[in-house]
Amino acid sequence: MDALPDLTAYDAVLFDLDGVLTPTAEVHMHAWQTMFEELFAAWDITPAYTERDYFDHLDGKKRYDGVASLLRSRDVEVPWGDPSDPPSADTVCGIGNRKNAVFERVLRADGIAAYPGSLRLLDALAEAGTPVAVVSSSKNAEEVLAAAGIRDRFAVVMDGVIAERDHLASKPAPDVFVEAARMLGVEPARSAAVEDAISGVRSAAAGGFGLVVGVDRGVGAQDLVDAGAHVVVKDLEDFVR
Repeated sequence: MDALPDLTAYDAVLFDLDGVLTPTAEVHMHAWQTMFEELFAAWDITPAYTERDYFDHLDGKKRYDGVASLLRSRDVEVPWGDPSDPPSADTVCGIGNRKNAVFERVLRADGIAAYPGSLRLLDALAEAGTPVAVVSSSKNAEEVLAAAGIRDRFAVVMDGVIAERDHLASKPAPDVFVEAARMLGVEPARSAAVEDAISGVRSAAAGGFGLVVGVDRGVGAQDLVDAGAHVVVKDLEDFVR
């Protein structure tokens, strides 16, 4: 394998959360699958939900955008609704909130731990004095970071709550990564971004980041490269070996 770039040489490193720092992507995948299988059965929607649907329509996107994208792939249109809609509402927001209820239940029951390799990289960056931030589409980012015991490592957490408040476009648009860099006081061109989702890699690439790292947790290395990743690793520990 070719030598990997030195991440401490960049002005900052911005990390996606789910699937990069913590294995919450697995919890999200389980919650989405449970909710959509029930919905598809109730509404007689075909073809059936598959794991590929997660990567193609949900992974890395804001929750409601993901719901709309997946339903559109089945030629299903429902009213957008409002974020305050109850989980029982048959709206994009209601369906998204239905999924979130499943996610929160699993997170509270099982807890979460950061990937050991990601912790080792965070330790190395902290020792070098390299600023770090979290850039997540999830509205659960603060809860997940706290549950994993790593919230205090990040001066900036750009999450779905801030994105909705400030009307920032969802990944793959560059808005959230660019705004996180601004909040951190760094230029994207002199910073690195780390993502495991195709939409996230596209977001960082569109934002003009000097280095875009793809973490292949199952989506496929070539798909990450095609989306704009400069390098792809299986685990962030590869940067500190």
